[in-house]
Amino acid sequence: MSSPSHPLHVGIVAGEASGDNIAAGLIQAIRQREPDAVFEGVAGPRMKEAGCFSLYPMEKLSVMGLVEVLKHLPELFAMRRELRRHFLENPPDIFIGIDAPDFNLSLEKSLKRAGIRTLHYVSPSVWAWRQYRVRKIAASVDCMLTLFPFEERFYRKHNVPAHFVGHPLADLIADDVDPLQARKHLGITHAGPLVALLPGSRVAEVKRLAGDFLKAANWCYERRSDMRFIVPLANNACRTAFEEVLASVNKQLPVTLLNGQGLEAMAAANAVMLASGTATLECMLIKRPMVMAYRLSPLTYQLARLLVNTPYYSLPNLLADQPLVREFIQNDITTQALGEEILRLVENPENTRQLTAVFTKIHNELRQDASRIAADTIMEMTGRSVTNG
Repeated sequence: MSSPSHPLHVGIVAGEASGDNIAAGLIQAIRQREPDAVFEGVAGPRMKEAGCFSLYPMEKLSVMGLVEVLKHLPELFAMRRELRRHFLENPPDIFIGIDAPDFNLSLEKSLKRAGIRTLHYVSPSVWAWRQYRVRKIAASVDCMLTLFPFEERFYRKHNVPAHFVGHPLADLIADDVDPLQARKHLGITHAGPLVALLPGSRVAEVKRLAGDFLKAANWCYERRSDMRFIVPLANNACRTAFEEVLASVNKQLPVTLLNGQGLEAMAAANAVMLASGTATLECMLIKRPMVMAYRLSPLTYQLARLLVNTPYYSLPNLLADQPLVREFIQNDITTQALGEEILRLVENPENTRQLTAVFTKIHNELRQDASRIAADTIMEMTGRSVTNG
């Protein structure tokens, strides 16, 4: 297939750090095929580094929760209108929405109606809740790129063109991550049990879970004085929120706070206590046993309960279709429940070996060279040749 003569023009919008990472990998893979390709939209730091021009700062899209979004709606609507106008006046060869479905799908729908090719990368959890959204997705995208195989099956069942590309994290993380090397890298000399606490990557999550996690850590420490704790925090705001809660718990609790370094913290740990989300996938790929907890604002939780249609919340359980990881949601989160599960994970190496075998199998299924497959799909959709240029 011969490539069109003009440089590839790509509109692309990412909504948060994980989308920024995925989009940056995709931009780099496209540039290997089309070095002169032009990228513009809403970009984070890694996308900008890869050569994407940002029309708006990505932070404006990083809003979470049904209630939390409401106060930002006027600004979000205005931004989407401006992006729609910009791309209709300067049509790209393809528009790519990276995650951020509540923002991107409406934008994609308008652009698709105008004859612009649209692709969405990272499926919303439509298979889990608000399944009626699949109709809007069908009207909005020419193709859905999914990170997980069960998502592709869901879309095909609903006659939406979809392609499983694997997960970029599975490509990046090695099969066997050495805990001793991770401890050395973090400057941790403790040789005994180490537990990583990851109460979330947003301030609201940290405020809701930090107290529960620290009380459970203290419960464990009272029973195992050789236990130590590390807490990687996503940014300064999360660190401040966590420190405020920490000040009200046992001052002698041996806790080390880290700036970022979430993957290293999980790699260094014997067990991990974490919030629901991408961290559960990362922990699975690093092959560490974990316990998951999640707490929403009461109103958001009541709304979500009416709309959720899935037996599990954590990605390892969804991917395995079995309860590999204990999940504690809302009022099920208690100090003793979390503490007992952490002790069980730390003191039961045989269970860890069995988990590692299952986690490794899933890791191999997700390791597909996602950025390459995604870039090839985009080359095909825009009538370009699929080569590594």
